[in-house]
Amino acid sequence: MEIDPVTNGNTDAVMTETAATITPSPPVPSSRLSQLTESLKLEHQLLRVPFEHYKKTIRANHRCFEKDVSSVVSGVGDLADNNWSKDVTVSRLTSLVSRLQGLKRKLEEGNNVENLQAQRCRARIDHLDSADVENITEWNNTKLKRILVDYMLRMSYFETASKLSESSNILDLVDIDIFREAKKVIDALKNREAASALAWCADNKTRLKKSKSKFEFQLRLQEFIELVRADTADSYKQAILYARKHLVPWGATHMKELQHVLATLAVKSTTECAKYKVLFELRQWDVLVHQFKYEFCKLYGMTMEPLLNIYLQAGLSALKTPYGFEEGCTKEDPLSQESFRKLAMPLPYSKQHHSKLVCYISKELMDTENPPQVLPNGYVYSTKALKEMAEKNGGKITCPRTGFVCNYADLVKAYIS
Repeated sequence: MEIDPVTNGNTDAVMTETAATITPSPPVPSSRLSQLTESLKLEHQLLRVPFEHYKKTIRANHRCFEKDVSSVVSGVGDLADNNWSKDVTVSRLTSLVSRLQGLKRKLEEGNNVENLQAQRCRARIDHLDSADVENITEWNNTKLKRILVDYMLRMSYFETASKLSESSNILDLVDIDIFREAKKVIDALKNREAASALAWCADNKTRLKKSKSKFEFQLRLQEFIELVRADTADSYKQAILYARKHLVPWGATHMKELQHVLATLAVKSTTECAKYKVLFELRQWDVLVHQFKYEFCKLYGMTMEPLLNIYLQAGLSALKTPYGFEEGCTKEDPLSQESFRKLAMPLPYSKQHHSKLVCYISKELMDTENPPQVLPNGYVYSTKALKEMAEKNGGKITCPRTGFVCNYADLVKAYIS
């Protein structure tokens, strides 16, 4: 078998291939990559909240389906086992068909809600997946807006949070509807109404039981206390019936607390006995509000503190020094503001191996390149700032804190050891 000659007829020609020139992409700075990695580790709540809400909706739809289908099957069984007249049978079948149609509508509505929540989960996964060193600035800006919306929702600024979310196109990345649900319960508790909170407990009964929550028990105790507080013969009777129905089942696990509260039947709300007086205090409703917030955040995997506070505290932990809490603290120091001092109060002082001197005038660091100089009145400022002042004022230096005036030649250089 012969080898065909080269197509151009020149068997001596040598074909060479020029390798494609590949321009290597610039290496990604390790610091920025590390920053992005650490930032993503803190996004647990972003995914956990919609996922828990999604699971809750699925469970609720499943319970509704099982309940209605079981009822329909039971109704069909009754019709099969009994010799009803034609009219009665038709009437009952019509009722069952109506119930199935109602179930169909519920399932369609539930399916729409599930799809929306699945879409929200998908959007958040895509958002995290889009994080890249190249677009880290834009991604961090979006994150900042999410943190601000989270703070607004926790402070009940729903309208502002909604407007910021819509204008920033981050509705799928925030949890406005979940916080609205919590707000209804909180408002009801502040108005001394436990019905909404008890309904919330019923909706999340399995999860609360798994976490050994006492919230429902505490709500029941408070409702019992309110019946005793009414101090009428009828209210005492209702309190006893209420205890038999709602409190007795908790006796196996909370007998001591149960006995303590039931003893209020023998005393009035005006009692001076400290052991029972505390049970009638209205601040018990505030305790329930706090307890609900704790259970709510735990259920959805949220932090108790707003994310904004947590991130601010992370920064303040590096800035907190004893000087920041003194009256002479410079205004440039965040700890000069009362709100930041309050946030920093539980934090430890930052570990400073060496003191850092900052010029009062220029706010620049005083070091070997910009050494400090001492005025005759004892105040110290940086050389750079004093030189600029002397050039503008014909060699004169005016102390910005005392008004003392001297010549630049009168300054004494200080050394940092």
